[in-house]
Amino acid sequence: MPTRYRCTACGNVTRFDVTATRTTTAFHHYTVGGELSVEEEQVLGETVDDVRCRWCGHGRAVEPVEE
Repeated sequence: MPTRYRCTACGNVTRFDVTATRTTTAFHHYTVGGELSVEEEQVLGETVDDVRCRWCGHGRAVEPVEE
């Protein structure tokens, strides 16, 4: 389940810029003409590097919301 965020500076709970690093495995299928189609992609790991509020621009005031 994806993490929800809240900006304590402005109260935003809907709009964030999230920078993440992912490790994936996928099947790459190239046509004879050289066009790529990526299939069966699986996320092996993900690290969230930065979260910034889209409304006020703060990154220091964003906190994960406990469900």
